[in-house]
Amino acid sequence: MRTRDTIFALSSGGTPSGVAVIRVSGVKALTIAKQMAGDFKNKRQMLLRSIRSRNGELIDKGLVLIFPGPGSFTGEDCVEFQLHGGRAVVALASSELEALGCRYAEAGEFTQRAFENGKLDLVEVEGLGDLISADTEMQRRLAAEQMAGDLSGRYHAWAKRLTHARAMIEAELDFADEEDIPGSVSDQIWPDLVSLRAEIAAQIQSNKLGQSIRDGFKVVISGPPNAGKSSFLNLMAGRDVAIVTEVAGTTRDIIEIDLDIDGFLIRLIDTAGIRETTDLVEQEGVRRARAALEAADMVLLMSEIDSDPEHTPEVMPPRVIRIGTKLDLKRPAHPERYDLLFSAKSGDGLDEIRAAILSAVKADWESISQMGAGRQRHINHLREASNFVEEALKGSDLVIRAEYLRLAAEALGRITGRVDVEDLLGVIFSEFCVGK
Repeated sequence: MRTRDTIFALSSGGTPSGVAVIRVSGVKALTIAKQMAGDFKNKRQMLLRSIRSRNGELIDKGLVLIFPGPGSFTGEDCVEFQLHGGRAVVALASSELEALGCRYAEAGEFTQRAFENGKLDLVEVEGLGDLISADTEMQRRLAAEQMAGDLSGRYHAWAKRLTHARAMIEAELDFADEEDIPGSVSDQIWPDLVSLRAEIAAQIQSNKLGQSIRDGFKVVISGPPNAGKSSFLNLMAGRDVAIVTEVAGTTRDIIEIDLDIDGFLIRLIDTAGIRETTDLVEQEGVRRARAALEAADMVLLMSEIDSDPEHTPEVMPPRVIRIGTKLDLKRPAHPERYDLLFSAKSGDGLDEIRAAILSAVKADWESISQMGAGRQRHINHLREASNFVEEALKGSDLVIRAEYLRLAAEALGRITGRVDVEDLLGVIFSEFCVGK
């Protein structure tokens, strides 16, 4: 990305539309606005103007918004043209901007300039990306909190505590004979670092739980063939998404649907019935079913009421709901085997299963709502920081312990983009659409 260039992009989505917003950022932005829309006072303004080409041809009549830097999203001089959203209007305005020395922005380039100019850190950038792509209310809330800077503030506060600890160690090493320097650094900083390590561990757990809010709470439907798994999936979806027959082994592959339940993204995953089989295609379906179980947040373990429970999967997550199916045909002789009962034919028990899923995902939300939740990238760097703090706590040589604290602070700095972020930028900003 060439940061000296003046860039532009359609930021309002595809045409045709009621309104098209063309965003311009860079050193030429205000000059171009004057050329296309006439003179204006060099301050923050919204103007209703005729937008014209270099030869005076009327392109459209619309709003021109002026954002002088650094008080703009990118930190540079910015202009927005709000035009009617016809394809020909946008095409002509874009052609004129190119002729005046602008170039089309690359994906995420506006946001990268905001980062480079100190308007956002990487955690806030990721929150903005999540906010743009949010489909459910809880995804929106999580992204908005991250974009607001609360999570960044926590990481910065931890880094400051590490810097303070290092300063105390340096003071003891360099000025041990001075009266105003504490005699023992351990009394000053090590208890706080023990607390800090515990706080980082709690944040790692919160970030893990946050993945299920951001990417979908994965509920795997498992059990032997003909247990009613696909019928349950169809009822939850409200349409036929899986083939249902009385032939065992009908489901051969993973079938996923996404549901918005009370603002939470729930990803229901129907799997092949787990059993021993000589059919090569069904064997692959069973293998994929087992892989889905390993990645699940919750398993609905379905089996026909009072059937032989020999097909219980080997690997199961902590949250398993045992469901007895075909309730319309029989009542259980051993009700203690099941948490819930269900009939695909009558729908009995469907609301109870839905409520159990919702209760689990709400419990995760309560755990993270006070702490926020970052991405897997955050977890990796937090683990690094935690390990370095642990090494500092175990050590005896003050110089080496101080170096471990420096490395821990560096690991935290990589999360927000304070250090060594060049290799991350291309990946992070490429996730944005052009115009953002």
